[in-house]
Amino acid sequence: MRRILALLLVACAALFAQPALALPVSARPAPLRVLYLDQSVGWKHAPVARPADGGLAPSETAMIAIGQESGVFTAEVTQDAREITPERLAKVDVLVLYTTGALPLSPEAWAEVQKRVAAGKLGFVGLHSATDTGWPYDGPGETYTRFINGHFAGHPWTQGTPIRVETLDPDARLTAMWSVSFDYAEEIYQHSDFDPSKVRVLQTLDFAGTALKRPYAVPIAWARQIGQGRLFFTNLGHTPSTWNDPRFEAQIIEAVLWTGGRTDGDATPDPLRQFLWQLKALLGYEPAPGRDDKAIIGRLLKMDPVWQKATAQRIADLRAVYPNKPDIDRAPFDAAYKAVLAEVLAKGGVR
Repeated sequence: MRRILALLLVACAALFAQPALALPVSARPAPLRVLYLDQSVGWKHAPVARPADGGLAPSETAMIAIGQESGVFTAEVTQDAREITPERLAKVDVLVLYTTGALPLSPEAWAEVQKRVAAGKLGFVGLHSATDTGWPYDGPGETYTRFINGHFAGHPWTQGTPIRVETLDPDARLTAMWSVSFDYAEEIYQHSDFDPSKVRVLQTLDFAGTALKRPYAVPIAWARQIGQGRLFFTNLGHTPSTWNDPRFEAQIIEAVLWTGGRTDGDATPDPLRQFLWQLKALLGYEPAPGRDDKAIIGRLLKMDPVWQKATAQRIADLRAVYPNKPDIDRAPFDAAYKAVLAEVLAKGGVR
């Protein structure tokens, strides 16, 4: 039933996103070929844990079923990155990762992944802990972290933590299955090595409805154009119940379609919009009675883009010094936070 709902969500998104095309069965494109890698070299999440008596992990079973029931893709699954070879990649349309740790992926294979993505011959989808993985690489192209555009830097919002998510592109097929604003419970990663100039953020934490706040923005999902190819990442997928959510299943379908080149969607980087959410996080961290944050933000969005970029980075850098544990010295964070807040307020017209 839940996958029927997922298909209905996809159908509704397609209806509102573009004119319907009534194709005969014989004219419909063949299902995309998905290779799902869910190897755990580090922490093993419940959705990728295979039962001790044999069989597939819950997310592996779900990926195969989502593909079959939607007719959009066929999925092969593996928990051994050594199986990803240049030869096998030639028979894959979309590579999906839910991984942790230093994967045993050869330099030749990783170079081929990037080559095929840039040529528009391979889509890439990262789920949840796909940013908590990587391996040494100094070949052509980018390291894995630069490619996916972020590396795990803690998860203050642990499993079951109530959060609010803001969908920034509610009309896009990649996110149309979610409400503009919705409450959820998930484990959410924050990231280092995130370059806002490379991606379009599609969903973000909204601290106006999230009790556990931070003074810096936390993206939930983003899209990236790489040459002729496409990359999609979502923070969601840690909690087993998420894999039973028809909205999450619909998003997986749309991510495969989009990265596989079957649908359109905007991946234009949005640094100004990301700057807006950095400001919202900073000003919302310690609200001040009587302060007109909306007016302050309105003024700052008209400032010099060079200053905006530098300030957004200063706010983002607060993550590295935030005292997540009681025994961490607060002084570095307090100094950095007060300095950037003072400048933001001054530039925003608060004296």
